[in-house]
Amino acid sequence: MTSHIIPITGAELSPILSPLAADILTSGSPLLHKWIEEHGSPLHLVLPSELKANVDALRHVLDDRGVEHAIYYGSKVNKSSGLMQAALAAGSGIDVSSVYELRDAVKLGAQGHDIVATGPAKTAQFHDELVRIRALVSVDSPEELTDISRRLPPEAKQPVLFRLQPKGHEKSRFGMAADTVRACLSRIAADNRFRLDGIHFHLSGYRWQDRAVAFEEAAKLIEEARTIGFSPAMIDIGGGLPVQYVSEAAWEDHLQRLGADDYRTGKVPVSFYPYGGPQSAAAWLRCFLGALLSSGQTIEDYLRQHELTLAMEPGRSLVDLAAISAFRITRVKDLGGANGVIFVEGSSFSACETWFASEFMVDPILLGRSDRAPAGGSFRAYIAGHSCLDEDVLSNRWLAFPHVPEAGDVLVWANTGGYQMDLLENEFHRHPMPKRVCVTKSAAGEISIYPDN
Repeated sequence: MTSHIIPITGAELSPILSPLAADILTSGSPLLHKWIEEHGSPLHLVLPSELKANVDALRHVLDDRGVEHAIYYGSKVNKSSGLMQAALAAGSGIDVSSVYELRDAVKLGAQGHDIVATGPAKTAQFHDELVRIRALVSVDSPEELTDISRRLPPEAKQPVLFRLQPKGHEKSRFGMAADTVRACLSRIAADNRFRLDGIHFHLSGYRWQDRAVAFEEAAKLIEEARTIGFSPAMIDIGGGLPVQYVSEAAWEDHLQRLGADDYRTGKVPVSFYPYGGPQSAAAWLRCFLGALLSSGQTIEDYLRQHELTLAMEPGRSLVDLAAISAFRITRVKDLGGANGVIFVEGSSFSACETWFASEFMVDPILLGRSDRAPAGGSFRAYIAGHSCLDEDVLSNRWLAFPHVPEAGDVLVWANTGGYQMDLLENEFHRHPMPKRVCVTKSAAGEISIYPDN
């Protein structure tokens, strides 16, 4: 059986694809149909080589500016062991937010110095296992500092960051105001079981300008800590580096044209991830490093002068282009007036945008089979999952097709590695969890898969 890409007519949000993903959807599409037959639908294809490329792109910016750095992969973004392994192989550390993420990292060979734990709600067991391997722990509160202190043996030299809640972000439940950080510094000043490595913060949103303001507040705390005998050498800016799912021009044009008639619900979602923002993660990082502090210094100059390491925990941006999710069509229901609903084998929980009051806005790609003639003329449809929930919808937007898709055709959503594919996956209706496989391409151009265990 051969297959081919069927364009969605008038598609406004066509995804940016990596060369490997493009190969899978063109010359490799017969393989994709075969893999779905073998492993079921939906099928998540993970591309570990893209994570390495993303790490390298950020590292290139930092090396070019002579900035010492520590990049930790925010593993909460995806449950793939293949991606975690790729991060370690690329020289990245791992950011863990649960004891289970920690154990997976350790199984894959991560050492204590490779791991940072930034989650605010760490359990006693999580603390025990972090302390055992002397992983770097971001302390979110005085209460957490007390919890860790109770668990440290006399000979411990536990590395910690103190998580700052920057000014202007008081509504956040994360981190500590600067005065509280100072109080925590006083608490551990005479406790040799702690080693203060630096200050950490993590902000919502995607503005480098906000991080630059918070950086200056963190830098002041670093300077104060050094004057009272500590030797902190790290400022950790968390994550929030952007991802460009579609071109900036396509995104802006889509927002200008968007109206209630574009949705089967008659309602436009109130917020969206910035799918076609103006910057890549690397460009964002260059802007951040070049930001001016009140002293007139740039951030990169300050880091070099004070011999500080810039740490970060990108999640979504490190898995940019590193996964695609394929759904087999089960049937198409005619709603009349050249409109319909396409049912796929799988649910919206496996291709969703959870942080925003909207759906995953990137247009799917239809892979049809060329061993049959297309049926009918142009057709408009929304995409629904296989559950009995009326809101189990992958796309409430009306999508236009050149003809009616058929059962057995495949819809592919690109770039689903960043929370979309597995954050809400479940076994509703007793459907098994979707399979996930890693894809590789040999030097000879041969595409193959291996289990993502």
